[in-house]
Amino acid sequence: MATAISHIQFHYLYREFTFRHRKAVKVFLDKKFAELGRPIEQLNYIFCSDAYLLEINQQYLQHDTLTDIITFELGPKSQPLLSDIYISVERVRENAALFNVAFERELHRVIFHGALHLMGYKDKNRGDKERMRTMEEAYLGEYFVSRSTVSYRNESGLK
Repeated sequence: MATAISHIQFHYLYREFTFRHRKAVKVFLDKKFAELGRPIEQLNYIFCSDAYLLEINQQYLQHDTLTDIITFELGPKSQPLLSDIYISVERVRENAALFNVAFERELHRVIFHGALHLMGYKDKNRGDKERMRTMEEAYLGEYFVSRSTVSYRNESGLK
């Protein structure tokens, strides 16, 4: 499994941010994609600013709105997964404050949201949004499971 998680990478275009739980999230996501039988060639999470993600949203999706995440699947579904997922750290921070949740929890929700899109979940209509939210909560619950059972993080909470 060690080689598989090296295919999940985190990149930083937003200089004031570093994601501390990289290894734990890589192990968790690798497990989830393996359960689906979906091999990963390369999965890139790119942390950026609102302005950077807005530019991508305008250029590639013709949307003139701020968003917290954009997921691009770059290869055919029949091939190992090749994807870039852009996350606005600023938008995640604002949404965490708006919904009165910890930044870390909101960040993980968004990370899992992108992965769920790659697993076939959609969020365009009300029913799809409810299914997506249910899966996000399930992943959050499993990821943040108590340390007395299977844990994806070490005792200090950092990896």
